Amino acid sequence: MKKIIGIGNALTDILIQIKDDTFLQAHHLPKGSMQLIDLNSALQLEKEMSHFSKTYVSGGSAANTLTGLAKMGISSAFVGIVGHDEVGRNFQADMEKNGVNPILFKGEGLSGFCTSFISADGERTMATYLGIAAAITAEDITEDLFKGYDILHIEGYLLQNHDLIKKAVETAKRMGLEVSLDMASYNVVEENIDFLTDIIKKHVDIVFANEEESFAYTHKEPQEALAEFAQQCKIAIVKIGAKGSLVQCGKESFAVDVFPAQRIDTTGAGDLYASGFLAGYAKGFDLQKSAKMGSLVSSRIVEVVGTKFSEMQWNNILTQIQSF
Repeated sequence: MKKIIGIGNALTDILIQIKDDTFLQAHHLPKGSMQLIDLNSALQLEKEMSHFSKTYVSGGSAANTLTGLAKMGISSAFVGIVGHDEVGRNFQADMEKNGVNPILFKGEGLSGFCTSFISADGERTMATYLGIAAAITAEDITEDLFKGYDILHIEGYLLQNHDLIKKAVETAKRMGLEVSLDMASYNVVEENIDFLTDIIKKHVDIVFANEEESFAYTHKEPQEALAEFAQQCKIAIVKIGAKGSLVQCGKESFAVDVFPAQRIDTTGAGDLYASGFLAGYAKGFDLQKSAKMGSLVSSRIVEVVGTKFSEMQWNNILTQIQSF
């Protein structure tokens, strides 16, 4: 069974359900996007959303994926950076509680957090203050970090740090690891298109993209985008929301339906799809079963607020996987 290590922003998620999109429009937050904000903007936003009910959970795209992998029996580790504060300590404790090995550098500054506004239709819009989470550097990446692992999973939100990503993927490939990349957000893709294209063609084995991200990368509709990805990497996955997902490896391609779900919050749906797919792949399952696992886990996560399942929910998911 393959072991998986991931690199990402160590963030605490602040989840807020909103009745309509007026607040988003008033604060210039494009619905469905991820916007990076500075500390002053974060503090101002926090003041103006004081009347909302909030839920706090450890998060970040790669951390969510690694947590899901650990819950499905995959040996998993997460690499990130936190501050010497309560938010950072809670993040580490939550990773450990969920079975993930947290390899956390410590820095001077506030630990990062991401405010996720959940619209009535379940769509999420994120305002992220990276804080110290953005301080991980290329110098932190060593061969020793990847020893004993078979797959490196990277979240697209790190793409702004070109030196870090380049060092991570080059080191991973030199160590014999496969590289998995979740594109994370369409605006991140647009802002880093040339660098992203070069990285995918040279170093990435598995790409996860949703419909908006795949269009931002290829300017093509999902099926054609899938084919273009498949020419550049080993396995391409394009997620098309309620219509399911498309997978291609070489000339083999197929579609996977979603599982029936009552959509409440789409936060983490892509992260948990990656969990399910990579868990199947790590266990040596064929691509169709792996994709079906991804579809199941992502369909279940949209039925809860946030990115965490209860133990009972995980038991139900694992039972359903066994029945495939």
